[in-house]
Amino acid sequence: MDGLLGLKVFREVVDAGSFAGAAERLGLSAAMTSKHIAALERRVGARLLNRTSRHLSLTEVGARYHAQAAGALELLDQAEAELLGTQDRPRGLLRVTAPVWAATPRFARMLVDYHARYPEVVIDLRLENRKVDLASEGFDLALRVTNDPAPSLVARPVCPIRLLLVAAPAYLDRAGRPAGPDDIARLDAILPTYVDMSSVTLTGPAGPVKLRPRAVLKTDDTLLALRAVQAGLGIAWLPDVLIVDDLADGRLERLLPDHEHRPFMLHALWASRRFMPPKLRSFVDFAVAALG
Repeated sequence: MDGLLGLKVFREVVDAGSFAGAAERLGLSAAMTSKHIAALERRVGARLLNRTSRHLSLTEVGARYHAQAAGALELLDQAEAELLGTQDRPRGLLRVTAPVWAATPRFARMLVDYHARYPEVVIDLRLENRKVDLASEGFDLALRVTNDPAPSLVARPVCPIRLLLVAAPAYLDRAGRPAGPDDIARLDAILPTYVDMSSVTLTGPAGPVKLRPRAVLKTDDTLLALRAVQAGLGIAWLPDVLIVDDLADGRLERLLPDHEHRPFMLHALWASRRFMPPKLRSFVDFAVAALG
């Protein structure tokens, strides 16, 4: 069987999440799609996909092979597109999902600068903290904080994000400033619902310490958490990019500055390397340059 076609079939099966979806994209029968995958597995001498009646996932070997094969196929796709003259200037609607805390001056300035350079791209930006299914919900790109991006998505690191423990001076004047990690349990905490922060491990001078904050408010809205902290409700872990001005101006104080939460990485995620449109490529490149 055609080895290059087998690689393309493998890529489409992973991107589509099913043999049937890949077959439809490629104009092949489901049986022929399955034969290409079987031939590819025989050629590499390893199982690439775990298959059940309802679920399809990459094996550990398959994940490594997919990352390498997808990169090689992307180069071939780009070469073919340039040869055929199909590369065009960025334009059209670009649907992007990003965390709520992206509503910052720095991110807004990036959008202004991007529009100045690519005025024909219209950005439809939705801010929410849930994990959006890009394919089923029609998004081109996700900006997502994760140290473990889904292997079915193409991932490009943008910039590190640190979570800092902060509170308003007025609240600390009333409740007392913590002298060490053990004091955190007596303070009121505002915790997110989209990630489990009920038990938090920090690394300090004496090594890792575990905190169990006492929640008085749980919310899926990072901006509401920020407003609640500013108003003096309690303490909270917030992304550094969201609170840099508050810390500089003294509206918030950082707690336990010698203890660090492990950093996360903001990734740009999209569904497929194949025929990456200029609007998507230009936005990812611009975001990495501006935010990274």
